[in-house]
Amino acid sequence: MLPVAALAQAALEARRNAYCPYSHFAVGAALLSAEGEIFTGCNVENATQGPGCCAERTALCKAVSEGVRRFTAIAVAGGPEGEPPVDFCPPCGVCRQALAEFCGGELPVILVKDAQQVRTVTLGELLPLAFQRAADCAKKEE
Repeated sequence: MLPVAALAQAALEARRNAYCPYSHFAVGAALLSAEGEIFTGCNVENATQGPGCCAERTALCKAVSEGVRRFTAIAVAGGPEGEPPVDFCPPCGVCRQALAEFCGGELPVILVKDAQQVRTVTLGELLPLAFQRAADCAKKEE
């Protein structure tokens, strides 16, 4: 059973740590490993924009840097800094592609307004034509 409520709450809590002095848009993410461990992340901005990192990629990089490569779900909560989310906040295109590097299109992406209001879509719905490594493409053709 997917722990949707726990992931939603972890994403909302991670959002509190966002460093977003430029956009004032705070995002938190909670990535669930296949082993049941939750890796959280928040967005970290930079004055030059490019070096900033989204919450989803922060969580993914934390997990990968600790040797974890298999994931079963991710929850994302985002909205104006200092306020509760007012709408669902899907991952940006770069984050979708980063997740596709490690996860299949069936990965549940839980979009969070609050702990009770969530919407679940799949990574494949968000990124239907993901770029894939050549080795993965060759396997699908066999």
